[in-house]
Amino acid sequence: AHTMTHLANLPRTPIHGVHHTARPTWKLRETVEFYRDKLGLPLVHAISARGWPEGHPDFLHFFFDSGNGSTIAFFYYIGTERPESLVPFKSHFYTATHTAWQVQKLEDLDVWRQRLEGAGVPLRYQTRHEIIDSIYFTDPNGYPLEISFQLRPMTAMDADDADRTMRAGMALEDALKAGDGAAFTSIDDVWKRKGAELEASLGVGVAA
Repeated sequence: AHTMTHLANLPRTPIHGVHHTARPTWKLRETVEFYRDKLGLPLVHAISARGWPEGHPDFLHFFFDSGNGSTIAFFYYIGTERPESLVPFKSHFYTATHTAWQVQKLEDLDVWRQRLEGAGVPLRYQTRHEIIDSIYFTDPNGYPLEISFQLRPMTAMDADDADRTMRAGMALEDALKAGDGAAFTSIDDVWKRKGAELEASLGVGVAA
């Protein structure tokens, strides 16, 4: 409680969107030609620099305009090889780290599908998950990319539901770490705890 009170008193100012995300690449030409030529994102800036601390290689750091004031950027570390730990592998643990862009109309997803297919970029799949419809593909480095259309605005009801969901999940994680025997092995555990809290807040008895 003391920590939360302290955090509430810290100064704050809003974040104004994403400036850039950045990842390393060991495929300089393929990366430039993919983002600039196949996706059509303008190359807008490049930093060329000697390494900073000892052992840091010289590098190129270059940026593509991804719309609405944002950019996607890459580091090309000159004279280096990609570490084994950064080689893409087929797993949801890897694809969880991805870049998702948004379009303004649902029909724009079809336009992007046509562009990607015409440029020879394989689509992984298209899916609708709750309030987002998305197409998925990868860049030459194996990095996952997504283009999405948000079907409706996020509301105060969404935020309230998210708070309840995360509160239940965090409580289950805390109990698991404390070793008190609480189960946290599936999404059902979250739903049950969330449901119990909601019932208690409404003064409704748990159904038999």
